[in-house]
Amino acid sequence: MERVPITRDGYEKLRQELQRLQKEERPKVIKAIEEARGHGDLSENAEYEAAKEKQALIEGRIADIQEKLAHSEIVETNGSNGGRVMFGLTVVLEDLDSGEELTYKLVGPYEADIQAGTLSVSSPLGRALIGKEEGDIVSVRTPKGLRQLEIVEIRP
Repeated sequence: MERVPITRDGYEKLRQELQRLQKEERPKVIKAIEEARGHGDLSENAEYEAAKEKQALIEGRIADIQEKLAHSEIVETNGSNGGRVMFGLTVVLEDLDSGEELTYKLVGPYEADIQAGTLSVSSPLGRALIGKEEGDIVSVRTPKGLRQLEIVEIRP
């Protein structure tokens, strides 16, 4: 499988979440299962079922994070962009139709969260922005139709 770009911060957040799940959440749910087993008949024990479901979710998330970390490649940015949009940089855009200003940091797909202002470089908008300069206009097809966005600023 090919390597997936990630910022150092994104990698550390995933690693910290993995440690928290392994060292805090997993032991809690194991204890909850043991306590629920002590209540007798497991076939009608709602606490036991809930704890087992939570355990499955935790173990699934642990496996997911471990896989992501294994396939990640930390990409360092030195803040110098030569005036072009690059991975790890923040881009300020203006929607030419609505006048709305949008600000996104370009990151890897494992750490992208549009609500938090991080945009995956592999998304349609991310791909359209890479290599462009301030003042350039990019066109991106979205579910709402074609959007015209002007790059207002590129910053570290």
